[in-house]
Amino acid sequence: MGISAVVLKQYQNKVNQALNQFGGAGVPVSEGWLKTVRKALGMSGLQLAKRLGVSKGRISQAESAEMSESATLRSMHKMARAMGCRFVYAVIPNQEVEGLIRARAVLKATEQVKAASTQMALEAQSLSDEQLAFEVDRLASELVKAMPSDLWSDE
Repeated sequence: MGISAVVLKQYQNKVNQALNQFGGAGVPVSEGWLKTVRKALGMSGLQLAKRLGVSKGRISQAESAEMSESATLRSMHKMARAMGCRFVYAVIPNQEVEGLIRARAVLKATEQVKAASTQMALEAQSLSDEQLAFEVDRLASELVKAMPSDLWSDE
């Protein structure tokens, strides 16, 4: 295993660890994290506003901004700190990284096999569905192993 493969595996492990640790920790649907934590602490919006040196209306705006996905990382960090918390920012995949890579490789392989199959059909040499599935699986496995630089290109 080359150094780039080792580095890639380290990145994949780090992301998978985050998925395992935080994957189920979605945003509280009804209120968002800021309001949920503030309420859990028994802290009013006015009390948080005073800690931040802003108006109570600004707290409501920030909590609404979180729910509309327009809050800035800076404001999330400041509000968390004012509540004695830390703000954790993460991008968590919906599944383990290897599964995402495999799904992308299957998509790319399917596109390539379909293109070749169309050409073969024009020459009256079409493959059976079983042969096509085998080729997709084989090519996808090669793509996962090689991790070509264009794996995520949509061209």
